[in-house]
Amino acid sequence: MRSKRLFPLIGLLIVLSMVLAACPAPAAPAGGDQGAAEPASTEPAAEAPAAEEAASGDTVTIEYWQYNFPSRIEAMDLLIEQFEAANPGIDVIHNSDVPYSDFEPKIASSVPAGVGPDVVSLFYGWQIPWIDSGYIVPLPEDAFPAEMVASEFSSMVEASYFDGELYTLPTAVRTLALFYNKDLMEQAGLDPESPPTTLEELQEQAVQCTVKNGDDFEVYGFIANPGGQAHHWFREVLLRQFGQQPYSDDRRTVLWNASEAGYEAWEAFLSFETELGTGRRDFENDQDGFLAGQVCFHIDGSFRLPAVRNVEFDWGVAELPTFNGLQSTFGSYWTHGITSKAVEDPARFDAAVKFMQFITNAEAGRLWVDIVGELPAQLEAAADPVLQEDPGLGAFIAGLPYASATFFVNEADDRQAIIDAYDAVILSGADPRAELDFAVETVQEMFDEFWADR
Repeated sequence: MRSKRLFPLIGLLIVLSMVLAACPAPAAPAGGDQGAAEPASTEPAAEAPAAEEAASGDTVTIEYWQYNFPSRIEAMDLLIEQFEAANPGIDVIHNSDVPYSDFEPKIASSVPAGVGPDVVSLFYGWQIPWIDSGYIVPLPEDAFPAEMVASEFSSMVEASYFDGELYTLPTAVRTLALFYNKDLMEQAGLDPESPPTTLEELQEQAVQCTVKNGDDFEVYGFIANPGGQAHHWFREVLLRQFGQQPYSDDRRTVLWNASEAGYEAWEAFLSFETELGTGRRDFENDQDGFLAGQVCFHIDGSFRLPAVRNVEFDWGVAELPTFNGLQSTFGSYWTHGITSKAVEDPARFDAAVKFMQFITNAEAGRLWVDIVGELPAQLEAAADPVLQEDPGLGAFIAGLPYASATFFVNEADDRQAIIDAYDAVILSGADPRAELDFAVETVQEMFDEFWADR
């Protein structure tokens, strides 16, 4: 019997949180959109501003928390300014000083203790652990009716529902697309106006772009980094394009290896390092490498656009390459929820609901895309021809109709299972099929435990 690998520390925290569930400061639920890989501040975590249980006069004070990311801070500051102008009886404290790596532990220690945010930003893949831990509560149906959500928001927002109740709602969503360095393409003898449109073309052009000096890379053609966005690319794109659905329709069974097509998709994913030699997994900051002009082709989300617009080389964005004539992309989003702390005070809860309605309307979506680079979650805002024709955003918006948002029991451990399997093949020469089987077994155990008492 093969022994199980130890989960990473973040996975262990989820076990600890269950043991300490009765304590005022449980451990953080595992999660995180490392795939979103937005650079976090290195500043130390700030203490949460003290909540005002009762403000003077008719003023109600609520807190909004998000992790430290400059463009998100700028966008939310503007939305808060607009909201307070329209709602003079409500003040919003914006706490954005917590680094990404500390964000969940801070939520875990603050919300159960009755301090911290009333409205909070979270990656949608964290939602299930946060619900189970009691950090967020269902949104009121009268303020967020299901008919309105279905008709006005992107279909991927369905992932915000659990057991028939809506828990969160986003301002913006994002898809994946293929960034490419036109200068490096031209240096490699490729047409910089003809990026890869199929998986076969990506493989061929990545090889042609790659430049090595001995074992050292001078130019990386393409890096299939499972610690970045590439784990989503394997799970929601390659598997579907090769003919294998990632999960069962009832979201209870992991199907990555349910057919030969699943193994073929896995081999294609590995091939950029095992056969084609276009990049190395140990070059983990592939998004930084692209920004530095070292990587020719790079899969990333629309949130990367503000940084890419500042680079010194000529670049472009295209929809993800097809295979077998099939288009697919991964859709995800950072979303907003109301915490159990807000429920403790009716006035604060009402203010939190009003704030949620304001930051998720179509105007907020338009503002968010201009500053952050994410796509509006609202169909009205996303239908803007100016956005659809934008040379940067256009490829991401084109992917919205066929984007799939993964149902995560635990996004961090799901991702880690793919990382571990990939690393075992690359670093230890392990059998690729056996490693995919082991990854499926690991994630299936999470699913079985999750669904056991539901």
